[in-house]
Amino acid sequence: MSSTAYTRPSKPPGPAGERRPPRLAKELGRIEPKKLGIGLVAGCCLALLTYISFARLFAIYSPVFESTSLVMKNNAPPAPTLQDPVLTQHESKAEDEKDLGEEGTDRKEPSFADATEIEEKETVTKTSGSETEPTITCDENGVDEGFPYARPSVCELAGDIRISPKEKTMFFVNPSGAGPFDAAGEKKIRPYARKDTFLLPGVVEVTIKSVSSPAVAPVCTRTHNVPAVVFSIAGYTDNFFHDNTDVMIPLFLTSAHLAGEVQFLITNFKPWWVHKFTPLLKKLSNYEVINFDKDDEVHCFRRGHLGLYRDRDLIISPHPTRNPRNYSMVDYNRFLRRAFGLPRDSPAVLGEVTGLKPKMLMIERKGTRKLLNLRDVAALCEELGFAVTVAEAGADVRGFGEMVNAADVLLAVHGAGLTNQIFLPTGAVLVQIVPWGKMDWMATNFYGQPARDMRLRYVEYYVSEEETTLKDKYPRDHYVFKNPMAIHAQGWPALAEIVMKQDVMVNLTRFKPSLLKVLDELQD
Repeated sequence: MSSTAYTRPSKPPGPAGERRPPRLAKELGRIEPKKLGIGLVAGCCLALLTYISFARLFAIYSPVFESTSLVMKNNAPPAPTLQDPVLTQHESKAEDEKDLGEEGTDRKEPSFADATEIEEKETVTKTSGSETEPTITCDENGVDEGFPYARPSVCELAGDIRISPKEKTMFFVNPSGAGPFDAAGEKKIRPYARKDTFLLPGVVEVTIKSVSSPAVAPVCTRTHNVPAVVFSIAGYTDNFFHDNTDVMIPLFLTSAHLAGEVQFLITNFKPWWVHKFTPLLKKLSNYEVINFDKDDEVHCFRRGHLGLYRDRDLIISPHPTRNPRNYSMVDYNRFLRRAFGLPRDSPAVLGEVTGLKPKMLMIERKGTRKLLNLRDVAALCEELGFAVTVAEAGADVRGFGEMVNAADVLLAVHGAGLTNQIFLPTGAVLVQIVPWGKMDWMATNFYGQPARDMRLRYVEYYVSEEETTLKDKYPRDHYVFKNPMAIHAQGWPALAEIVMKQDVMVNLTRFKPSLLKVLDELQD
């Protein structure tokens, strides 16, 4: 049935010629004055709302209002306060991206989990309040099964923490007195990330002292709204292998999730070491490091670490307490590339460009374990199609890191120089020449497995007894050749004196298949 709501007859009904009052006037006449007034008010309101809507739409899109909107957009945000560490993190992250330039160079590798970062930012925010309950947990998991080095002790604290470097003490306001404390209410730790009985006496000992109330603790002279991490750079530092395994990787593992919002306090302070690794320290913390050995203030925190978590050498594995965020060595590689501004994240592909030669960097050793025929090996590599550079790793970490990152292949005799594999682009090849003396375990655990964990291709070459200078020192019937494991049984002093002091001269014919394997790896 058709609607008649908007229809009207062609002729009005009624007798012809009769004037009828207009329909509208007639209908209006029937409406009570009170109802008519309400209707007029409602109509006016509807008209006004329509006008406002169009006016707002006009204001948004009209060029006349452009300058006003720009002023509103460009108003500076409120200055961050000590109660707003999350804002500082976001600003730091923006600066990070600005410094890096094109972020796309890192996108092929996994980055730190965004969800974890958000979770930790919330944690940092919560620690800024005075309501934090006092808690202390210490990880003292001694020896890792199958690995000879003991784990260092690490303690995490939350609550009212007052650090007095002058007294070498972290005062912990702990009314209940509960925790891993001795009869005097103390816990002593030497915060170096390698539990080595030989070197630990040289590490500054820091005491966590449980006190019953704030009145017993020293008065704060400087309050921080970010967590503290107290650690040592004593021990074997100034050896690039140990700089990474004993300090930088454990520091990354302990603090990377804080996104720069963390304060480092360093014991056994070495100005030259701090300067050497400043790019990495600044990437992990937005604040100047504090020299724990010479500081006279009382620093107050709501959360803190004494000591650093560590895994195996150049290895980071998942672990529920030491690595709950499942960081890996690939994450550490990415962190290094960002800190030093290294551009390459993948090696060259053979055949991609006509005449392209894979770049090989050969590390020259001047002390022990020298490759005596290095020039002949370099010539063989050139003959096989490599573009070879020979260099010695020096004190300029960034400079040498750039050389390594530019290479597709890194070749060296077993030693600390192979640690520079951390700068290689993902997918590059590491070649380790392993000296005589049953070095299988050391070669694999110190450099081979780490290379695989960093998603590098790995090729190893074990020298024969004819390729070592040990043949000039010991007769062929000596246990050095007949039973090399007898050297290991004598401990590190024997290894250092015999195995670590040999030089090698590789047989080029025997070594050539390993180089051909490198070419095959790069073609995959």
